Amino acid sequence: MAMLILGLILFLGTHSVRIVAGGWRDARMAAMGAGAWKGLYSLVSLVGLVLIVWGFGLARAAPVDLWQAPAWGRHAASLFTLLSFVLIVAAYVPRSRIRALVGHPMVAGVKLWAFAHLLSNGRLADVVLFGAFLAWSVVAYAALRRRDRAAGTTRGAGALGNDLTSVVVGVLAWFVFALYLHGPLIGVRPFG
Repeated sequence: MAMLILGLILFLGTHSVRIVAGGWRDARMAAMGAGAWKGLYSLVSLVGLVLIVWGFGLARAAPVDLWQAPAWGRHAASLFTLLSFVLIVAAYVPRSRIRALVGHPMVAGVKLWAFAHLLSNGRLADVVLFGAFLAWSVVAYAALRRRDRAAGTTRGAGALGNDLTSVVVGVLAWFVFALYLHGPLIGVRPFG
């Protein structure tokens, strides 16, 4: 569990610097240069991600059950992860009405993904992993929306075609990942 927690601290910590220490981040970026800062940020994030994957695998090898997830949790998780894939894709599709409505669809998608996995998993490692991502995404989303209001950020209405792109690509990515990749990569087959 220690590797999982260390990985979460590194990964979510780097993704929280702008939230908790924006001035420090800006000063470091100015001193180091944007390229060096992004390189260091990426390296620490990657190390954190590797530790999360390794630590989660170790924790799953010696599971600690906290509760038995309800049967409906798997169905709800499937629906919520489908929506999270659409949101995550919408983060990369310019001029999307989904993006304009949600504001920060990547973080909203992570929030929905984490919540979905908490509904369908009741082991300690799951609660630590998905609970940490859920807590981070709630705080990050609130901070981003606050920053948008302070800056007077507005987003255009977007185009219906871009929304359709987000939905189609998100659904296809969800389908491929859920049916073909989740089992081999994660060790759990969502649909049996």
